[in-house]
Amino acid sequence: MTNVQPLSTQRLGSDFWKFWVGQAITTLGSSFTNFALPLLVFKLTGSPVNLALTVVAQILPYLGFGLLLGAWVDRRNRRQLMILTDVLRAFVIAILPLLALLGYLNVWWIYGIAFINATLSIAFDAAKFAAVPSLVYKDALISANERVQASNSIAMIAGSFLAGLLLIIIPVPLLLFIDAFSYLVSAASLALVKRSFNAEKGKQHTPTNIFQDIHHGLRYILNHPVWRALTVLLMILLFMSTIVDSQVVLFAKQWLHSSDTQIGLLFSCQGIGIVIFSLVANRIRKFWSLGQIMLGALMLNGFMTVVFALTHWYWLALLAWMVKSGALLLFNVIAYSVGQKITPDHLLGRVIIFVRVMTWSTSSLGALLGGIAIELTGNVAVVFGVAGVLIFITAVAFLWTPLNYAERFLPQERNTAEVASL
Repeated sequence: MTNVQPLSTQRLGSDFWKFWVGQAITTLGSSFTNFALPLLVFKLTGSPVNLALTVVAQILPYLGFGLLLGAWVDRRNRRQLMILTDVLRAFVIAILPLLALLGYLNVWWIYGIAFINATLSIAFDAAKFAAVPSLVYKDALISANERVQASNSIAMIAGSFLAGLLLIIIPVPLLLFIDAFSYLVSAASLALVKRSFNAEKGKQHTPTNIFQDIHHGLRYILNHPVWRALTVLLMILLFMSTIVDSQVVLFAKQWLHSSDTQIGLLFSCQGIGIVIFSLVANRIRKFWSLGQIMLGALMLNGFMTVVFALTHWYWLALLAWMVKSGALLLFNVIAYSVGQKITPDHLLGRVIIFVRVMTWSTSSLGALLGGIAIELTGNVAVVFGVAGVLIFITAVAFLWTPLNYAERFLPQERNTAEVASL
């Protein structure tokens, strides 16, 4: 009889790597759009209000019908839905450069396309969160999420850098063709995946309507000790961290007196921190629990934010920013993995979108109030320092919540025979 390897020693599998390559490429493509859209709006209007409206157009779909889309995705074949969504996003994004070539591009087209693309992305992201647990063994989730989160972060940073270089030879609107092409690559990679993204496909569930599904998803989040604590933590974290992330260029210019090149290096070091921490997430599981890693990473993030805020020395700020960014990635990897492990497959899509609906609004509020606080105090470093202290204190306070004991709520790992039978 052939001996079966323990789950933790097995590779992630070819289906996961097909999925990973497609998502890494499409994230790289999306970074071109994230770079180009604000630049297009600024060139067309020169107005900060119009720039803000571009962000609003991408947030409104979450607030307007994120709950409906999250519940609806859990009723569909997730892999087919992701392929269809990718093809539609490719078509939608390609409209903008085509309009620019024809001379019909205006800011209202940008708002409309941003709104539609964000709506499609809600459905895609809900299915994507549910896909990873279907592609790997349960105890390989941390390794899988390490790679997904790290590649996403690095692709976003690299894409912005490459977009800036490409502007030397092509106009801004044409950058969007790269994003459109990346969506088609993602669709092709998903078509090559053999495994279903609906792990509980054969199970029978009581028939419900869409509004009952929404109610079940919200009730699950509010009643589950870990999800409830994690949602509250994310609301606080996103509020504080967005204050820093949205004003880092201002900080670098006013406090560190950085050149444009040094600001570029700051963002590059962010990528280095992400790579380093992505390599250690699974390894430190041998020494600390999931809850300890999550909250410890947030404490480190808060501490390094304070160090970043206090120093005038550019190279120390660079190191602090690198560690801060890596620590946040470590938190995200563990939080994603815990959420995927504790949530039944048929709830995965709606749960992640519902949590985003509840928490992302605090991100916008944090950016707004942080900007006002900097205007009133005239000292960006003080605002950054307060944000860092509050992140650290929040992480310490959550040591006394179920989040610190998340492993007590994890279901028993499936064995190899069960996974092979899927």
